[in-house]
Amino acid sequence: MKRRAETMEENRAKLIGAARKAFAESGFAGASMDDLTASVGLTRGALYHGFGDKKGLLAAVVAQVDGEMAARAQQAGAKSANDWDALLAEGAAYIEMALDPEVQRIVLLDGPAFLGDPSGWPSQNACLSITKQAVGKLIAEDVMKPVDIEAASRLLSGAAFNAALWVAASAQPHLALPKAIEAFTIMAEGFLAHPN
Repeated sequence: MKRRAETMEENRAKLIGAARKAFAESGFAGASMDDLTASVGLTRGALYHGFGDKKGLLAAVVAQVDGEMAARAQQAGAKSANDWDALLAEGAAYIEMALDPEVQRIVLLDGPAFLGDPSGWPSQNACLSITKQAVGKLIAEDVMKPVDIEAASRLLSGAAFNAALWVAASAQPHLALPKAIEAFTIMAEGFLAHPN
C-alpha cells in the first residue's frame, strides 16, 4: 500500500513537471495531453486519476508556480529594514514576476482564463493569509491605520495581483512595470498611520 502511494505521488510530480513545461511553452489550450503524458511515460488514465481532468492539472501547476511566487516575494521582503518596507517589497516583487514568461503564461494569463477568479484559488488564499498576518502586525504596531485587517489585506493582495495581470498583458511590460509598482506603493501608503 505504501509503495502504491509513493508511485502515485511520483506520477503526480512527473505530470505536474511535464504540464508546467507544456503550459509555459504552448499555453493551456495548446498543450496536448497525449504528448504530455507520453513525455513522462504515463497514460491519460494517470492524469485523470491524479487530477480529474486537464483543468485539474492546470490548477495543480498554478498552485505550484503561485506558491513559488509567494516564497520569492517573501524572500524579497526579508531583506527589508522593517515590516512596512517588507510589505512594499513583497508587493513589488510579486508584480515584477509578471516579467517571467512562465509566470505570465501559467498564473497570470491562463490561470484566470481557465480557472476563474483567482480569489478562489487555494494558492491566492495562502498569500492572503500571509498578508493578513503582516497587516495585523503593522496595525498593532501603529504603523498602519486601525482598519479592518481582512479588507486591507484583500485590497493590497488584489492590487499586487491585478498590477501583475496588467504588466503581463501589456504590449510593453517593461514600461508598465515601474508604473504599476509606483501606483501600488502610493496606494499602500494610504494605509500608513503616520505618513512621512
